[in-house]
Amino acid sequence: MQKKKWKLLEAPDSNEVLALADSLNISNVLATLLLQREISNFFDAKKFFRPSLDDLHDPYLMKDMEKAAVRVITAITGNEKIYVYGDYDVDGTCSAALMYLFLKELGANVHVYIPNRLDEGYGMSIESIDWIAQQKANLIISVDCGITAVDEVRRAKEHKMDVIICDHHQPKEELPDAYAILDPIIPGCKYPFKFLSGAGVAFKLARAIGDRIGSRDMVLKHLDLVALAGAADIVPLIDENRVLVKHGIDQINNNPRPGIKALIQNARMEPGNLSAGKIVFTLAPRINAVGRMGDAMRAVDLFTADNAKDAFNVAKILEEENQERRKIDEMTFSHAVELVESQIDLENDLAIILHDDNWHPGVIGIVASRMVEKYYRPAVMLSTIDGIAKGSARSISGVDIYSVLERCENLLVQFGGHKAAAGLALEIDKIPEFKKSFNEILKESLSKEDLVQEISISTQISLSEITPKFIRILEQFTPFGPGNMRPVFMAEGIEVVNSPRIVGVNHIVSTLRQPGGDKMFDSIGFNLGSYYDLMSNGKLLDIVFTIEQINRDGRLYPQLRLKDIKPSEKDR
Repeated sequence: MQKKKWKLLEAPDSNEVLALADSLNISNVLATLLLQREISNFFDAKKFFRPSLDDLHDPYLMKDMEKAAVRVITAITGNEKIYVYGDYDVDGTCSAALMYLFLKELGANVHVYIPNRLDEGYGMSIESIDWIAQQKANLIISVDCGITAVDEVRRAKEHKMDVIICDHHQPKEELPDAYAILDPIIPGCKYPFKFLSGAGVAFKLARAIGDRIGSRDMVLKHLDLVALAGAADIVPLIDENRVLVKHGIDQINNNPRPGIKALIQNARMEPGNLSAGKIVFTLAPRINAVGRMGDAMRAVDLFTADNAKDAFNVAKILEEENQERRKIDEMTFSHAVELVESQIDLENDLAIILHDDNWHPGVIGIVASRMVEKYYRPAVMLSTIDGIAKGSARSISGVDIYSVLERCENLLVQFGGHKAAAGLALEIDKIPEFKKSFNEILKESLSKEDLVQEISISTQISLSEITPKFIRILEQFTPFGPGNMRPVFMAEGIEVVNSPRIVGVNHIVSTLRQPGGDKMFDSIGFNLGSYYDLMSNGKLLDIVFTIEQINRDGRLYPQLRLKDIKPSEKDR
């Protein structure tokens, strides 16, 4: 096990805690959690606990929105051929399905193009633009991609096709010469919320079109797709995103479309109890798997299926592809660990940079994330495609991986991404120099202390405070995600009731209680099997954990999900 640091967040002012707890009739712990989210009064709390669609911003505040909406309406009324150009991940396929279904309902002559990850790579390509032109298209609407497609948009204009870009990624210095660009973070865009997902931007365009034709709320039936995309793409779940994801998840739980219902059933999950976390860890990998292993268009087919039989058949393919992806993922991870142990000097190298000609390009991003989880240092995984080393980089807290790659730009063929994750390509013979340069850059700002993972703890709690009312209110903090993370609690002097058990590969389950208390809680620590001896010696423990609810025989029960464990300094 990698050693972890525990960091307790600074407690809010005690008088503020008491005042807020009193005004809302909640515990001091819950009031502390609200104040940490900058919610300090009854009205802000009401808005937080009851996210309303009325709080969504006007789509016409986005630069180029009116221009884009008018152009799409013109294309529909003129029966022009429209191609929705998406990306192959969850956000891209959800965005494409949303735009397709919305335009189709308006009577548009609309089609979808999703690039093949293995053959075409990320984003728009000249070849795809040429192919769409051959289909006699008049308008391309890119969703979740396109903001850096300068050459591709130029090629579309040569073919007399207009391009509307709906994206949420970082633009480069030169913007494409598109008919309209919808991206809240481009220079000059005054849209008040900057963290929409790709599907969020597509939703905004659809709502603007609906508003213009007197059907403003027509797109709301597709909030389930916005929720899937927002949760899976790890966008901050604050402001508009929280509203969109909350209402979209409610929609999935109450009345899922055939494709999402089939996906949930194939994942052997209980319908009606979906959360943002379950999307990230259970549904998203299945949706992404078809893009990683082959043709992501099947994910669009799943979302657009209008009957249970077709949906189930496509969902079954996603399940099979995900099983295959997991096998390849596991083999690649095992091989990567072997290479780390045999080739990398972890005392001197701050990054893990690995290359193998035969690694499947569809899984190396996942494996890079697993390497970060295992070793807690930046990881770069590279495979060989058409004679070039291509791969994925994943980072740790405090390291902007995009900036590091930017400083290695002279060694790279191309790169792109953001602080936490990026893609890159370089000549194979440049890999040794790249490793050296990458590590030297990290050594300028990183110390050994920075390579110890830190657990940020919201507040201390006694297990006796975890009552049914406490859990009921805590559930109203959902959806959890970046900007509104599931609270992490610390409890001291906890005793283990009965003997702990190891389940699965390396997970530990146990029953815990506060000494002298009558409340007992089931707990599970994923990948914490190495703590078996510590939990079996009869001594008191300090634990760091989150609280979740599990469904057992149709009833919900609280479970503590352990993040770390230490011997307690408290005596019995």
